[in-house]
Amino acid sequence: MLRIYLVLYCCLFSFAVIADDNVWLLVDTKTLTIEVKKGEKTLETLTDIAIGQGGAGFKNHRGDNITPFGSYKIGWVGEQSTFRKFFGLTYPSSEDAEKALENGVINQVAYDSIIGAHRSHQVPPQNTPLGGRIGIHGLGRADEKIHKSMNWTHGCIALTNGQIDHLSQWMDKGTVVKIK
Repeated sequence: MLRIYLVLYCCLFSFAVIADDNVWLLVDTKTLTIEVKKGEKTLETLTDIAIGQGGAGFKNHRGDNITPFGSYKIGWVGEQSTFRKFFGLTYPSSEDAEKALENGVINQVAYDSIIGAHRSHQVPPQNTPLGGRIGIHGLGRADEKIHKSMNWTHGCIALTNGQIDHLSQWMDKGTVVKIK
């Protein structure tokens, strides 16, 4: 019996998360890649990711299908997602809120709510006119052929299930994600 527990113990820890505070992700929306970085050194590159149907840039409103440019952190981890795993980003950022307020996309109340969340190191509200629930996720039961043939998300960054499982070893709440 002790032998079985030791085997299980060893197996569990062979899949341990190696997330590191110095590791961050660079999402390149032109080359459709994610680089796992430590400082300026690239540790690994994942290819053939998918982004929003509307491309990448500044999100003008919820439902525009645009993957936002900017610097975010992993704000929450959804292990039971329909997309296999979901790593939610701290979108909208303070910069997103400033630009949206200047352009009349959000009002002062929404702006103050977003800024307040960031100042207190919380996930910003996900229900403002800028939208929310932007993250990095797998396919779940979606068709991998479609994933490889087009950008299909509503603004998220999608990978195959194998890729998200592999990438999850590098990510945890607080991991920096830069989208360009």
